[in-house]
Amino acid sequence: MIKWKKKYKHFNGETRFGSHYSKSTLTEMNFSCYMPNNEKVVNCLIYLSGLTCTEENVITKAGIQRFLSGTNTMLICPDTSPRNLNILGVNDDYDFGEGASFYVNATENEYAKNYKMEDYIVKDLIELCKKEFNIIKFSLFGHSMGGHGALTLGLKNKCIFTSLSAFSPIVNPILSPWGQKALRGYLGEDKERWLTSDATELIKNNYRSNHSILIDQGLGDEFLDEQLLTNNFIEACKEKGQRCNTRFHKNFDHSYYFISTFIKDHIDFHISCME
Repeated sequence: MIKWKKKYKHFNGETRFGSHYSKSTLTEMNFSCYMPNNEKVVNCLIYLSGLTCTEENVITKAGIQRFLSGTNTMLICPDTSPRNLNILGVNDDYDFGEGASFYVNATENEYAKNYKMEDYIVKDLIELCKKEFNIIKFSLFGHSMGGHGALTLGLKNKCIFTSLSAFSPIVNPILSPWGQKALRGYLGEDKERWLTSDATELIKNNYRSNHSILIDQGLGDEFLDEQLLTNNFIEACKEKGQRCNTRFHKNFDHSYYFISTFIKDHIDFHISCME
């Protein structure tokens, strides 16, 4: 059951904020959504946000709603982790713990009980959308850590997600300082267990998307060379024959100014794939 917290008339529809109980995380999980004023809404875009973000970032900053208004496609934006858990050190670092789940099913220490974010997205959130909104088709996209989540969860669940896209994704976290810290903390020291939470490694191991994958990356992004490692994913896709449309943009950075500039292209891409 959804607990609605606030709703706003927005273009030809409504932006809403709510929460629901998750059987996977064993917590109340926050989310936002945009519902077009259309009785025939049957498709859903799930957007996964990046480090430090909440369910409010993209829906307030990216200007998505105007491009979904009047369509048969809703948007849902889950929070980036469970909240308000009594875990020692959960808020010590911006890149691990609260707001930094990396969308994996944690197996280590106190995180193992509640940080089941992969199951939350592919099970609980999908079930919620089907039950509460009668959704038939789903597509998945995200930014940075959320781009990592979109690619890994989408590649592993192509029977659920029609299409995948990402802004500035962390595509090879086993080689990224952000990724290494998170995967070690959530999954343990055995690096073999990290491979199924790395989009580049999944492509190398013959995981596929049903459509070409769309990626937008700013060349002025301060994290490109050390954390994001975009070219590793491009090379893996070429080697394995996965179609991937990676677009590099001069002077654009890692921010929502970048995302809002190209968000319409991603909306159009996913809607066309779900038609």
